[in-house]
Amino acid sequence: MADVSAHGIAARLPAGFEAHIYRRVPAGEERSFPVAQFATVPIPPGTGDFGGGATTLMGPEDVFVVLFEYGPESLGKRLFSSVGLPRALGPEDFRSSVLRRGLPGQGGTQHFFTEGGRPFTLYAVVGSYARRARVVPRVNDLLATIAIAPAASAAGGSPPPGPGPQAVQLWN
Repeated sequence: MADVSAHGIAARLPAGFEAHIYRRVPAGEERSFPVAQFATVPIPPGTGDFGGGATTLMGPEDVFVVLFEYGPESLGKRLFSSVGLPRALGPEDFRSSVLRRGLPGQGGTQHFFTEGGRPFTLYAVVGSYARRARVVPRVNDLLATIAIAPAASAAGGSPPPGPGPQAVQLWN
């Protein structure tokens, strides 16, 4: 297993996973927040926050998982009222209708939550909706390793390790 950490999000990658944790460079007065992508397929440069460009590469046994952080103005909103990153998803949590970009045969799930004073959405895609009972445990293996630092810890500190101050990418 390999470790990856940036912007207050850390994970111990199960075998076969790649990770990309980044924060887009804001344009103008736009604010940006961390995005963590985890996949069992290579994450190409320019992949969209929710997997556009990577989910098309998925085979039936592959997964793509995103943690997308929202701004502090989302705290206290009903949508983010669940506390804590979901650690165990079931096949029944996945639907073909949840996908941001519906690809035939795939399934997805999305959960909004707050952890450590930080609002997130967890978005996960499995390569085969029909085989989700076999594939969802791979998602859960990853979720069990993710740690999210509290807001105060994530905001400060030095730049993350890796290729530059904006991103870290690792393949295991």
